[in-house]
Amino acid sequence: MFRLLRFLLPWVTIFVNVIIAIPFLTLLERKVIGYIQSRKGPKKVRYLGLLQPISDGGKLIFKELGTPNYANIILFWVSPVVSLMLMIFAWSLFPSYYSNYFIKLGVVLFLCVARLQVYTLLGSGWGSNSKYALLGSVRGAAQTISYEVALILIIFLPCCLERSYSFFNYLYKSYPYFFILFPVLIIWLISSLAETNRAPFDFAEGERELVSGFKIEYSAFEFACLFLSEYGKILLMRFLRGILFFKRGYYIYLVVGVVVTFWFVWVRRALPRFRYDLLMDLAWKVFLPISLFYIFLIKLI
Repeated sequence: MFRLLRFLLPWVTIFVNVIIAIPFLTLLERKVIGYIQSRKGPKKVRYLGLLQPISDGGKLIFKELGTPNYANIILFWVSPVVSLMLMIFAWSLFPSYYSNYFIKLGVVLFLCVARLQVYTLLGSGWGSNSKYALLGSVRGAAQTISYEVALILIIFLPCCLERSYSFFNYLYKSYPYFFILFPVLIIWLISSLAETNRAPFDFAEGERELVSGFKIEYSAFEFACLFLSEYGKILLMRFLRGILFFKRGYYIYLVVGVVVTFWFVWVRRALPRFRYDLLMDLAWKVFLPISLFYIFLIKLI
């Protein structure tokens, strides 16, 4: 029994922390967007609207679940839950004070787990049996796969410099790779937006032409799973950026996380949505050659 509790403790701790962090991230996003649009944002539910995320979460949980008549029931119900589980599992690979295991190839395992999210996206769109959902899932899968190539190559750059695929070794690196890899860090930031389907690259959820895309048929608990998975990946990419490119330090990770999170929110309202063909050209004709050039350069060093 004690061994089981010791094994489950990291998972429960990560799940609770992520579930607490995501609602307040949404509150920050709504506040920032509100001030960008010259309004206050949520402010009615308790002081400064601090309990608004809890109210929204309770509404999603207790709403009635609906299923389209001609949907593929298994894919429709399983895909969002699997997406949330994969996000939690990816979080559990990072080092923490509660970890009781050491993964030598943690970076490689993280990439394998993160890439499985494409199947949950396709399953959500296909299982809904809707033209809007299917088109949104196909768009999102093509976009995610395209930008994953550049992201994987950029992740391998710190691995080449550190000569390790374990996240635990990056906590003790003596030199921040931010200065050496600054140009590819810009590519990382832009690719992170496309990877997490955030505006201005949210083609999988285009409200104007796809009416929310692959999530159009979801509501209540199933929509909450997709929502938590999406915002959990945003926090995940922020934390991964701090470990790989910056020196060890709680305050450094905190400052970097706050700045990047604000940038994610600001970009959503500051820039218009791109054309889909330009987005794909940017991935294959610009980001991929630059990433390959940097890998060649690092190997020469």
